Amino acid sequence: MGRLRDKVAVISGGAGSIGAATARLFVAEGARVVITDIDEPGLQAVAAELGDAAAAHPADVTDSAQVGAAVDLAVERFGGLDIAFANAGMFGSIALVAEYPEDVFDRVMAVNVGGTFRLARHALAAMRDGGSLILNSSVVGLTSDPGICAYATSKHAVVGLMRTAAKEVAARGIRVNSLHPGPVDNAFQHGIEVTATGEDEAGAAAIFEQMIPLGRHAQPHEIAAAALFLASDESRFLTGAAVPVDGGMSI
Repeated sequence: MGRLRDKVAVISGGAGSIGAATARLFVAEGARVVITDIDEPGLQAVAAELGDAAAAHPADVTDSAQVGAAVDLAVERFGGLDIAFANAGMFGSIALVAEYPEDVFDRVMAVNVGGTFRLARHALAAMRDGGSLILNSSVVGLTSDPGICAYATSKHAVVGLMRTAAKEVAARGIRVNSLHPGPVDNAFQHGIEVTATGEDEAGAAAIFEQMIPLGRHAQPHEIAAAALFLASDESRFLTGAAVPVDGGMSI
């Protein structure tokens, strides 16, 4: 208990497995959190589990006013802001670049890039000096594969945003880093794998695990643990870093 004592955090995508696991871990380490998501029932369930240390704020990350209101809630309810974890995202479709649906591409960019930017913009304006901004990218923000142009493009763009912001706020002691998870054992990833391979969930997972040097999917709490390190003072001399948590996929 205590690595985030007296810290206040905002987490987008808080109803998903990584966002919820991170909120749980942050609260366990002494933080108070505002979690946002478009999945209001899921969001409320996570907030109810966390009790008085958490507040839920339904928000679509493509809407700047809604994102800004979540940041305002953190400041008003808990007295400030020290940590922001831009975690909301979507995958899109699988298709070759020459055949990729433009509307899907635009939506992926709006959520993954625009949504990350909006939380970064509002959070950095409100964040206390010495804080931490964490942007959730992906292993395909460091690599890529055929058929995933929208997702990979968006996740590479997050790295550019991270590096720019890291230089802009370094004088305030604020650190900005990106996380790059590999395949995680959750519904989001399993849906991608089934679509990509045409196999059932177990068969698709086995195919993907052959591509991971450590030979397994990550658990959501393992990604949350990396976010905790980046949020805590243990990483106070780490900024502008793209941190892979991918079982070796980006080697």
